[in-house]
Amino acid sequence: MRITKLTALAAAGLFTLSIAACGSDSDTGGGTEAAAPAPTTMASSAPAMMAGANFGPGCSAVPTDESNPGSFASMAKVPVATAASGNPVLSTLVAAVKQAGLVDSLNTAPDLTVFAPANSAFDKIPAADLKKVLADKKTLTSILTYHVVAGKLTPEQLAGTHKTLEGESLSVEGSGEDFKVDGQSAVVCGNVQTANANVYIIDTVLMPK
Repeated sequence: MRITKLTALAAAGLFTLSIAACGSDSDTGGGTEAAAPAPTTMASSAPAMMAGANFGPGCSAVPTDESNPGSFASMAKVPVATAASGNPVLSTLVAAVKQAGLVDSLNTAPDLTVFAPANSAFDKIPAADLKKVLADKKTLTSILTYHVVAGKLTPEQLAGTHKTLEGESLSVEGSGEDFKVDGQSAVVCGNVQTANANVYIIDTVLMPK
């Protein structure tokens, strides 16, 4: 009888320990699920989203319909000369690039930064002078390549002096969302992505020194 009671007590003790252990495992599992790193993942993706944001008052003139070839979404899928050709804000620049025979050169370059004059920038040039420049391929090529820098410059890298494809250097001053190129041309829509370039739309045509 005594042996039977001791055996029963031992079995009960083991059963109790077993239940406690199961309860402990369940609690630990629940704690692990609660500590899933979803918030951390969201936080880490936020800077990347911010880094790709467009900025500037001129961005409001860019089409918002993603199916439109001139929209930011569509421009990001194609190389820079093709991207610009779909954007109504850059139609005069595109005509000049075609006239200079630079479409293929720009589209096939690996990484570029393009300071792209908006149509309003060309409107500042007297019509007779613009017509003369467009008819002179050498001069036109020199002016257009002065607007292009090798490498994709982010807004954080934009300020400073940068050598252009024309051979001379241009300077950019400013920070955040406020930049001026060569002290005269403001960036009106910045950080526009294309497949092979970062584009900064400017309000004044730049001239090599």
